[in-house]
Amino acid sequence: MNKYIKVLILTILPWFGFSQEKVEGIVLDSEGSKALSLSGANVYWQDSQIGVVTDFNGKFSIPFKKEFNRLIVSYVGFVSDTLTINEPRTIRLSLKPSNELDEVVVQQKRDAIQKTYFSPQNVITVNSAELLKAACCNLAESFETNPAIDVNLSDGLTGTKQIQMLGLTSPYLLITQENIPMVRGASQAYGLTFTPGTWIESIQITKGAGSVVNGYESISGQINTELVKPLTDNVVFVNGYANENGRYEMNTHFNRKLTDKLSSGLYIHGNMRAQKEDNNEDGFLDAPLGNQINVMNRWQYQDAEKGWVSFLNVRFLNDEKQVGQLDFEPATDKLTNNSWGSEINTRRFDTSLKLGYVFPELPFQSFGFQTAYSLHKQDSYFGFRTYDINHESIFTSLLFNSIIGDTRNKFKTGVSFAYDGYDEVVTATDYSREDSSVGAFIEYSYENLEKVSLTAGLRVDNHNRLGTFITPRFHIRYTPWEKGSLRGSFGRGKRAANIFAENQQLFASAREINILNSGGSVYGLEPEDAWNYGVSFLQGFNFLNKKGDVSVDYYVTDFKNQIVVDWENPQEVSFYNLDGDSSAKSFQIEINYELLTRLSFRTAYKFYDVSTDYNSGNLQKPLQSQHRFFVNLGYETEAKENGSQWKFDYTLHSLGKMRLPDTSSNSTQYQLGEYSSPYNLMNAQITKVFSHTFEMYVGGENLTGEQQNNPVLGADNPFGPNFDTTIVYAPIMGRMFYGGFRFKIL
Repeated sequence: MNKYIKVLILTILPWFGFSQEKVEGIVLDSEGSKALSLSGANVYWQDSQIGVVTDFNGKFSIPFKKEFNRLIVSYVGFVSDTLTINEPRTIRLSLKPSNELDEVVVQQKRDAIQKTYFSPQNVITVNSAELLKAACCNLAESFETNPAIDVNLSDGLTGTKQIQMLGLTSPYLLITQENIPMVRGASQAYGLTFTPGTWIESIQITKGAGSVVNGYESISGQINTELVKPLTDNVVFVNGYANENGRYEMNTHFNRKLTDKLSSGLYIHGNMRAQKEDNNEDGFLDAPLGNQINVMNRWQYQDAEKGWVSFLNVRFLNDEKQVGQLDFEPATDKLTNNSWGSEINTRRFDTSLKLGYVFPELPFQSFGFQTAYSLHKQDSYFGFRTYDINHESIFTSLLFNSIIGDTRNKFKTGVSFAYDGYDEVVTATDYSREDSSVGAFIEYSYENLEKVSLTAGLRVDNHNRLGTFITPRFHIRYTPWEKGSLRGSFGRGKRAANIFAENQQLFASAREINILNSGGSVYGLEPEDAWNYGVSFLQGFNFLNKKGDVSVDYYVTDFKNQIVVDWENPQEVSFYNLDGDSSAKSFQIEINYELLTRLSFRTAYKFYDVSTDYNSGNLQKPLQSQHRFFVNLGYETEAKENGSQWKFDYTLHSLGKMRLPDTSSNSTQYQLGEYSSPYNLMNAQITKVFSHTFEMYVGGENLTGEQQNNPVLGADNPFGPNFDTTIVYAPIMGRMFYGGFRFKIL
């Protein structure tokens, strides 16, 4: 550990002495005291590759170059401005709204997936335009058109989609909502389905080691979701969705600007499925019956003149699912052998507060405070097994930002506190516990937009079960030539695994649960500890007067300790600490290109090598395709003055063979060393935009009709020793069509 700290210190110290002449300023939407800052405005030197975007408070800092004197500032929906700059200075610029451009229409034409050339971290931003390319009913379904994230079914009953990145499942990701930890603990299995797609403004995907500011739990990366803002969201928004398999959804947004500084929004989501489907005729539901009501009230306060901004969220959710055999009736069959069934009922309350302040006289200096509370209650049973978990969580952090010498040298420092209380019962066994931690962190950033930028961070945490430990993270970006960006990173992550909440699909089987106690502090097991290393390269290009980019990345996650989930024995599932080696290696190459005007093309190839030393020997991860291929095509007609246009989207996922666990000792069909067959998934959607306020869409998923014939092993005797719903490698339902509409009052 000491050698990493020394390397970190020796790496960052040389950068503290640098200084550079610069042009700084703020970009506003109008003149006067009621002006609002414009976050995300583009600021760049004409005829150069040197540029920045304004931060959350509209501030920017760009190196001054004598060879350039024309500074361009642009923002969607506003007239671009060009300034003549002959010397370093501070400016205050107000852009004028454009009468010729409709803001919403222009935003649709921006890159739906954005990659930055200047950030040391490998961050991909997915905005609302990309989310509209598919039905995107919830966060778990928001990645179908993005090759950075893999989406798979977790089991043969619940229809729950599980995401993976860099070859590892979602528990190894830090999933946050506006940088507050959200999908964790008791919500790991179903939490991604608790954020409706229409609530999402954008998603930031960070590959590899994340920032120490966001905690120590991130191992393979971070997914951060930004929600729509009451100040900028539509006054009224309504989205309706229905598919042929009986799933219906409705979303409504109501926003109101109460004063010049205060806005509020009420967001209501409801979904239901009452139609029973059994396309493979195995006697089990292909998708769960259920309903969900999800209500959020959001408040936004912004005083740009005095430097204050804050958000307050309050949300309540009730989600009910029923799975199992077609003739299962909970009122008469619950916990009996009349018919096999399961109910999963979840109630959740959460609230969060974010408060930020930027010093008016020192725009480079700010502080932020955020706190969140959640209470998650799940009552469930799977056949004769019961699983109940109550999870109470508190999270608080305080952050301070400033500079060292000049704005090229920045730092963040702060403290955080987290508490998790688990009341967890598996059948008759009580696994309740309380976790608490307090930590402090510091992160230094050096920004040189021409050649080198880096971020180096260190945090120290004291956890009542994990002890006191250090988490270093480091990212560096180098520009070898024009439109080229080479990045490298390494970092540590540590976590206390919630073995039952994260693997609930295993309850829906006849497997015995076996914990090989090693005397550890969490379920008798030691915490997970891993290092992530990665390199990536992004190159932009112009070919036939069309823009494009190609990116290549390679990441390795090396586990020093891991809780192995071993289900190679069909009679049991065993949890034990790693004794040997475990690693996940991920390679990806991606190309984005505009083939024709308004015709975008995206393709990617991914290779995974994820192996673990099990008690039975070293094996590749089961049910994971080593080779994956992805293609997305998107075309839209030119928008008319009233916003009318057509949009067409097509996505292909090609998955290679997957290793299947050996179930031969159960007299079922999977033998040792057997693999599934490769297959293709095709999705498509057509959207007709009638005006700026109304549009309709129709689409289809799994258009080739790929379907796993036997997702439920032992379906003819669900209370027998061969029953297993965990071996799922392909879609359970066949071809599915859907339709919907979107209505908004701007």
